[in-house]
Amino acid sequence: MSLVEANREIDGLLKQGVKVKTPDRDRGGQKTDVVAVVDWSNPERNDFFLTSQLWVSGELYTKRPDVVGFVNGLPLVLIEFKKPGVNVREAYDKNLADYKDTIPQLFHYNAFLLVSNGTQSKLGSLSAKWEHFSNWKKIESEEEVATVSLDSILRGTCEKSRLLDLVENFTRFSESKGAVGKIVARNHQFLGVNKAVTALQNSEDGRVGVFWHTQGSGKSYSMVFFAEKVFRKLKGNWTFVVITDRTELDDQIYRTFSTCGAATEGHCQATSSSHLRELLAEDHRYVFTLIHKFRTEPGTLHPVLSERDDIIVLTDEAHRSQYDTLAMNMRTALPNAKFLAFTGTPLIVGEERTREVFGDYVSVYDFKQSVDDGATVPLFYENRTPELGITTPELNSEIYQVIDDAGLDDQQEEKLEQVLGKRYHLITRDDRLDTVAKDIVHHFLNRGYQGKAMVVSIDKLTALKMYSKVQAEWKTETKRVIAALERPGIGGNERDALQTRLSLLMDTDMAVVVSPGQNEIQMAKAKGFDILPHRERMVKEDLETKFRDPDDPFRLVFVCAMWLTGFDAPSCSTLYLDKPMRGHTLMQTIARANRVFGDKVNGLIVDYSNVFQELERALAIYGSGQAGELPVKDKTELVNALRIAIEQISAYCQRHDVDLKRVETEPKSHFLTAVDHLARNDAIKDDFLGQANDINRLYKAVMPDPIIPELAPRCQVIQELANALRALKEPADIADVLEEIEKALDGAIVAEPGLGPGEIAATLDLSKIDFEVLNKKFSKSKTKNTEAQKLRTLIEQKLNNLIRLNASRHNFLERFQKLIEEYNKGAKSIELLFEELVALSKDLTEEENRHMRENLIEEELAVFDILTRPGPELDPKETDTIKTVCRDMVAKLKTEKLVLDWRKRRTTRASVRVAIEKMLDDGLPEKYTVDLFEQKCGALFQHMLEKYPQPDRNVYSGDVA
Repeated sequence: MSLVEANREIDGLLKQGVKVKTPDRDRGGQKTDVVAVVDWSNPERNDFFLTSQLWVSGELYTKRPDVVGFVNGLPLVLIEFKKPGVNVREAYDKNLADYKDTIPQLFHYNAFLLVSNGTQSKLGSLSAKWEHFSNWKKIESEEEVATVSLDSILRGTCEKSRLLDLVENFTRFSESKGAVGKIVARNHQFLGVNKAVTALQNSEDGRVGVFWHTQGSGKSYSMVFFAEKVFRKLKGNWTFVVITDRTELDDQIYRTFSTCGAATEGHCQATSSSHLRELLAEDHRYVFTLIHKFRTEPGTLHPVLSERDDIIVLTDEAHRSQYDTLAMNMRTALPNAKFLAFTGTPLIVGEERTREVFGDYVSVYDFKQSVDDGATVPLFYENRTPELGITTPELNSEIYQVIDDAGLDDQQEEKLEQVLGKRYHLITRDDRLDTVAKDIVHHFLNRGYQGKAMVVSIDKLTALKMYSKVQAEWKTETKRVIAALERPGIGGNERDALQTRLSLLMDTDMAVVVSPGQNEIQMAKAKGFDILPHRERMVKEDLETKFRDPDDPFRLVFVCAMWLTGFDAPSCSTLYLDKPMRGHTLMQTIARANRVFGDKVNGLIVDYSNVFQELERALAIYGSGQAGELPVKDKTELVNALRIAIEQISAYCQRHDVDLKRVETEPKSHFLTAVDHLARNDAIKDDFLGQANDINRLYKAVMPDPIIPELAPRCQVIQELANALRALKEPADIADVLEEIEKALDGAIVAEPGLGPGEIAATLDLSKIDFEVLNKKFSKSKTKNTEAQKLRTLIEQKLNNLIRLNASRHNFLERFQKLIEEYNKGAKSIELLFEELVALSKDLTEEENRHMRENLIEEELAVFDILTRPGPELDPKETDTIKTVCRDMVAKLKTEKLVLDWRKRRTTRASVRVAIEKMLDDGLPEKYTVDLFEQKCGALFQHMLEKYPQPDRNVYSGDVA
């Protein structure tokens, strides 16, 4: 059972209670009762306890998390703190990751995780990747001013009633293809859903409201949170009718409810009005249906399907154009139902019918809030139409309506061509599509961030055409790259770049994804295309899963209507739009690229159809009168952000005596000096690395762009300086890194005297260093900061190894950390730092050899230190007695008690513990008190657990890390 699966089991017991058997005094025998672990409705009846620096013992390790929050004795909250100025991500990468490996039992009960450095504070679930840890900016309501602070996140999530609400109603487990993930609501979902629940309780006319949370911000999960909270907290025999307008969206929303464990009775989908009536008369928690089931003949009223007042209708994207004729029919069919509309796009002027059915906004979380919170990435817009010399003909409202409808009804494809007439042929003419295809190939291959991409065409036939034309241009580019690689005398850098490009060309898979249509084989054949191979892939392969998988080579998909709504592929970063679009359809489409994923900085919309003016028109005025902010910004803003970031880091370097321009033009003379200045202390180094990382991500996001040749040299120098600084942490690998730096800067950079390209630097051993020679070298060195960093790294490695063998050596680590901290604060010069590092190095060498002076082997010395640090005052004879105990204990336990897999069985563990107690009882001097004796027995048993996993494998033999 995985960690998350174990957590799910405990979560079920927390929420549903624990079944216990008790004597049945009335009937005899036993009866089964359910005991509640937490009183969810009355927070004050629970016991809340917060502990700091609690020691937790795992099977092999003992760890000390910063803060653990207990409810009724169960550790539901884990908080890890870092010092101000330390990147808060270190708490995630180092501490939490380590705890999951070493003390996993702590996470069996965990509800959520918090990390903070005082300035930045984030919340996430047990299984969440770092990019899905989120801020918590508002405490009680959406109307508050958003504030990023430790106070906000603690009061917003750990106040007693909010903590229980968050654990009970806003944590779910999602299972997909056998993998379980835990979901904890974000701040906007928590506040928005609670507002919706309150609105439901206060609704008098059935209109609960419109829940507008922008695309990509977790709207589908908010629907689940809302429905499941209603089931748990509001009395009633509720039935939720979940309505969408497309079959694929119905499937998608059902999968969300199903994988979250909400819809457990199968897909109750109404196939007709009469079937919907049957389902509503039965006892179902969820019923899924399409809006089209509410159609009637012109001039006729829809019949009443159910008069129940405990039906709640949840609609997804309830304000699309087709709802105009169907929305009131829903009210007629379900006169006493409650109606709540979920939408990812705002109500636009002209959509008053939506408000008549659902009411006003109940919760708003718009584009800007979503990007500011990191729930979605920003979208940038690049108009390639002028570059290509392509003009899209004017399109009137009627034509846009036909294009929209074509995505809903396959028979509309023919009507589309008829209505558009000459305009359709202008949009789809071959020479125009050839130019677009060529540009798509150029743009796709030259991007910096290689996320997945979608090409959106006007209809199915044009999608097939575009696929064919891109394939042809792809093959042409492949031939060109192969020919370039075969040129004699091609340089190393150029060869590497071409080889990388060829790998991308050869590996990338692309496919067409369009809905099936009547007579599509003959219709495609009449136009000179064979749709069968494409349909075969769509039917036989799970293209959705492949496209969602960031590691799958299926990187480019051609669509016209499918996958434009209700489909999420987080690694998708680029959208090539060659389809006239407007209104909600346009806004939903561009949101395919706004999902958060890894190092993805933004999504990019590449426009070949001049859709930007339609986007502006769609958001000009919201139905509520609120001013709208465009969900996309011009790509020039991204370029400007990169320029500003370069200017800032250049100024930062200048303040620390590093001239990036000189490093760029004369790397051989200035590169090593620049590295030395930037390695002056941790604060300078970490600030530079943080800025360099931001520049690298922005640089990749801007590519391809005409500005790249101008900015590339500076960006590359910054990255190579960052590589060199990171390499200082790993002396054994520095030669390889510096070799790459040499390549990037035309061989002008030298690692250090005597180290040539391709040579492997030897790992240094502190015990073999001649410290007098080292001091002399340092006094003459022009790169003292770099030398000190290298020595520091060596000491860190030595310390880690010594402490791994013997935990009592932590005092050396504390001494080292204090030394570094004082230097970073400016209390020591680099010369004094180096002097004290040398002194510490000597002491570590002496400590490494101490076991010989004590006439013990290393593993016996570890036992000796446990017994004597701390311990009573001992005379020489008593000390010798304890050494004898140590030798006998190690020998006896290894040969007699540490049997195969001894830690897994209670009896063998107990046997080891008893043997330790007996040997100490027989051998320790009388000076050891009862309390001290118990303490030593426990410490020695824990030591054996950690260091001796198998009789023939232990940390001292080098078999265990």
